[in-house]
Amino acid sequence: MIVAKQKPIAEIKEMLRPYQKVLILGCGTCVKTCFAGGEDEAATLGAALRLAFGQESKSIETEELTVERQCEDAFIQEAAQAVARNEAVLSLACGAGVQAMARRFAKSVLLPGVNTTFIGVLEKPGLFTEECSGCGDCDLDTFGGICPVTRCSKRLMNGPCGGSKNGKCEVSPDIDCAWQLIIDRLTALGLQGNLKRYIPAKDWRPSLAGGPRRLLREDHVI
Repeated sequence: MIVAKQKPIAEIKEMLRPYQKVLILGCGTCVKTCFAGGEDEAATLGAALRLAFGQESKSIETEELTVERQCEDAFIQEAAQAVARNEAVLSLACGAGVQAMARRFAKSVLLPGVNTTFIGVLEKPGLFTEECSGCGDCDLDTFGGICPVTRCSKRLMNGPCGGSKNGKCEVSPDIDCAWQLIIDRLTALGLQGNLKRYIPAKDWRPSLAGGPRRLLREDHVI
């Protein structure tokens, strides 16, 4: 999922200060799962903003709404009337959702309410960890399902650096050495032969280094 974190309320307040009627628009998928921007977070943020501005004797009206996904027109359309009723929209979606909203509602002010952080997983309740960099050329089959691009602090593709200690990365004792995990996993699977493969220098063009990416599925084009 895309993991995001709600911006500090002081930062959000400054963005909203010029406006009196604001739609706080939640997104019901990724950011809801990571407790940054679902319907509960939209309602809580609305109450907090009214209270915070009230302490400054500034009146603000907030309306809260959550759609399933802000990155798809089919769901964005559900917010059209609420967008029209307000001076600005505080989107609690990821950066893609905010931009999709801005494209759909070209004459409305769109403000980001969360910081998009990474593609990750829920490792345990309350802890999300980065697992994928979206590099555009997945080699997880070679590495036993553990990505050195994302999980190795040095992004090494041909074995460990030698700096790890007790299975922990020398960059931080809180980080597991990705290559220790890869070796343990391949050994358990009987796939140690993968470790003998030379991985050539990574071509970063399929990643963001090649500019904004597009994926065209011609079989779905109408």
